[in-house]
Amino acid sequence: MLDNRLHPFPQGAGDTTFPSQFTYPFCYEAHPLCRLAADEVKSEVCLHADWDAEIRRGKMLGVLVTDRGFLAAFSGTLCGKSTLPYFVPPVFDLHDTYFEEEEARISALPMGEERRRRSQLLQEWLFQQYHFLNAEGHSASLLSLFPDRLPPAGTGDCCAPKLLQYAYAHGLRPLSMAEFWMGESPRGEIREEGHFYPACQHKCKPVLSWMLRGLDVEPNPMLKDYDQLVHRLQVVHEDRDFLVFNKPSGLLSVPGKDDLPSLQDLVRQHYPQATGPLIVQRLDMDTSGLMVVALNEPTYHELQQQFITHKVAKRYSAFLEHPMPIGTKGAIDLPLCPNPDDRPRQVVNYEYGRRAITRFEVADNIQGHALLHLWPETGRTHQLRVHLAYPQGLGNPILGDRLYGHAGRRLMLEADRLEFSHCGHVRSFAINNLIKEI
Repeated sequence: MLDNRLHPFPQGAGDTTFPSQFTYPFCYEAHPLCRLAADEVKSEVCLHADWDAEIRRGKMLGVLVTDRGFLAAFSGTLCGKSTLPYFVPPVFDLHDTYFEEEEARISALPMGEERRRRSQLLQEWLFQQYHFLNAEGHSASLLSLFPDRLPPAGTGDCCAPKLLQYAYAHGLRPLSMAEFWMGESPRGEIREEGHFYPACQHKCKPVLSWMLRGLDVEPNPMLKDYDQLVHRLQVVHEDRDFLVFNKPSGLLSVPGKDDLPSLQDLVRQHYPQATGPLIVQRLDMDTSGLMVVALNEPTYHELQQQFITHKVAKRYSAFLEHPMPIGTKGAIDLPLCPNPDDRPRQVVNYEYGRRAITRFEVADNIQGHALLHLWPETGRTHQLRVHLAYPQGLGNPILGDRLYGHAGRRLMLEADRLEFSHCGHVRSFAINNLIKEI
């Protein structure tokens, strides 16, 4: 039986066609119906003064468009409650009497082995209460969806699982989904008011991969036209010891989880005579530019040692979302570490992060976007992307950055200068392709 959690389509939705496929939740552009529904949710939130303080501190909310209206959800709890009338209920209510009573009993115990044992048993009991439906009408336990590890704390309490669970349980057909942020950005992370975000990989991907079975889901847009990317790979230099490539944005440097060909695979395929380790340095999948690949083990060790000891001169160029005064220069020094609940995102963390330093200079402004040259003095994952987007960095994301800014045709970041020594000779390489794509 449906209650007041199913809301009518927003005004203006009649002019919008339903999507032909369900949203690929880990990389998407919010459908117009989801945007209209999100606006309705924001208006509802503004009517509740008692929610205001928590919303201003930051909260992820989500909408699910179905064949009969839309649903709304919040991540975790809101004002200490798992269930509120406007939003779908949780998959399992953490305010269960046994859970709350046992948690209170454990909190009263002194620190020690007994407290740790009871806490672990309670966590395992909690995991056993979560069961997730899918579009085929089947149910799976949370523990079965994480066969190789325990689920992270909070798994199942994000917006997307709540929305799909309610839709399936009430015979609604999911058509499109989106999650958006309201309030301030969490400390160390980059979240923008009103911006839509993909579902998290660490907690949600195993759950959603199950829950989406039986739905006609859009293909991963990151993998679209991947074969064309392989053909766009350019050889900048080739000799018997090493290769220098111009890697296009979207091509993996090394094998990943999607069984797609990587630069490393292509080198092994086309240079079967190559021996030993090959990839000397990596670029993010989204970053384009110069990569050096060794063809034999002595060259690999020679070049790798230069990267380790920071003797390689390398420069990146990037177009940012907003203009900046030409000639502005400086250094960004912010420690980074992975976000354990939302990989591959990185966060600024002064306690656990590793030091990361980036020097920069604003070279130009083109079509309203600052062109920066960047010299990373360390090589942390997503270092340039976070340093430029984070408020204590430049607060100006790289154009097209789907993780830390706004998704676009591509991430406008390129490794365009590379210089190192080989056999006593300095080898320098340069490209200038990014400006052609603005």
